Amino acid sequence: MNAPTSPAVANAAGTADRAERITRIREAAYRIRRNALDMGEVQGQGYIGQALGVADVLAVVYTDQLRYRPEDPHWPDRDRFLLSIGHYAIALYAALAEAGTIPLEELETYGSDDSRLPMSAMASYTPGVEISGGSLGHGLPVATGMALGLRHQGNSARVFNLLSDGELDEGSTWEAAMACAHHGLDNVTAIVDVNALQADGPTAGVLRTEPVTDKWQAFGWHALRVDGNDVAALVDALDELRAHRGSPSVLICDTRIGRGVPLLETREKAHFMRVEEHEWQAARTQLEEGLAR
Repeated sequence: MNAPTSPAVANAAGTADRAERITRIREAAYRIRRNALDMGEVQGQGYIGQALGVADVLAVVYTDQLRYRPEDPHWPDRDRFLLSIGHYAIALYAALAEAGTIPLEELETYGSDDSRLPMSAMASYTPGVEISGGSLGHGLPVATGMALGLRHQGNSARVFNLLSDGELDEGSTWEAAMACAHHGLDNVTAIVDVNALQADGPTAGVLRTEPVTDKWQAFGWHALRVDGNDVAALVDALDELRAHRGSPSVLICDTRIGRGVPLLETREKAHFMRVEEHEWQAARTQLEEGLAR
């Protein structure tokens, strides 16, 4: 007997009520944020702002869209989720724990010696991590090759690639975008987290990338842009992209660093964030208050 797949299959087929889907996803996003805060407290610092900002995107993908088997991360027919921004690993681990691929209690080992959860994602260490991250610009090239391989195998699995707006500075990203469109890889969905910040400062000041949507369209992609912290908008957009055929798709998501925790949303130097010991519980309280509203 085949093991059950994730809930995404039924949802994508339209069998789940939309309001129920959105409620379930929002609750998952809360738990992903809570997981990320718990991991961040282990180190006292890190890329917690990005994890909070992208939690809604990951909740929609893992709760509602991705086809996978938590107990079998290498299932051949799984959809592939590639995290090319390796420093977002804290966010991915939080989502993988929510998905059941990583035991929740293992999150306590984040960034520690001999942990399977290093601070930058490594495919060789962690169940559910498809590629190692680090130098930016590798994710979409790998996604393109992977999607081509799946096509040649006759495998209907989809390939998702989460990348950042800072990663659009990399020429290899745009070379892969051309190749992906040239081959008509409609089994590829890129998701761009536009939080307007990178290591050297605001994205617009480091290298202006706007108009982002127009650029992807010019490269032959079906492109949509939404508020990446609006679960309903994310659901509608990803449903539309799932149905699209003939070209690769990209979802451009405008997110807010620290989303859901007001005391962190306004933090300066938020790319790599230091959080004081007494602030972690306050952050969890604000997060819980936001869920109740």
